[in-house]
Amino acid sequence: MTNKTSLPPNPNAGKAFDKNALKKIYLAGGCFWGVEAFMVRVPGVADTTVGYANGETANPTYEEVCRDDTGHAETVEVWYDSGVTQLGALLSVFFTIIDPLSKNRQGGDVGAQYRTGVYYETDEDKNIAAAVFAEEQKKYSTPIVVELGLIANFYAAEEYHQDYLEKNPGGYCHVDFGNL
Repeated sequence: MTNKTSLPPNPNAGKAFDKNALKKIYLAGGCFWGVEAFMVRVPGVADTTVGYANGETANPTYEEVCRDDTGHAETVEVWYDSGVTQLGALLSVFFTIIDPLSKNRQGGDVGAQYRTGVYYETDEDKNIAAAVFAEEQKKYSTPIVVELGLIANFYAAEEYHQDYLEKNPGGYCHVDFGNL
């Protein structure tokens, strides 16, 4: 499914964020173009970078990841201001743009690189995420298949993938921006 709707305004554009208050989390939700374009519009998100996470090879290319043999997931590194939005709220919003019951598939994208996941750096973030996962699970009679784990590695994707939908507003996107 292609979403050719123009992107909604970014409420964070031009805001000065307190760099000392910024925290980060890594979100895999299918094609990283739409996840990035959505998450950067969540109030309090200061910056995003698309890339490849938790794979077996260093510095993979998009072509290598698409072959589905590197173990990486298309992932968005999300920097957010913890004074504006809390991790629990951020993750709850993330769950509105993914199908948590779909393994290795989101929208029209299929393969392990399109799996869903939340990757953290600290035990505190792990505990917060686990609580959100428990609440989300209550909505379903079958287990959710979103990974929850420690970030093992993250490599920024090629420059043409960064802010892709900003540069190509008619580009492919599986994310529903109506959830903002």
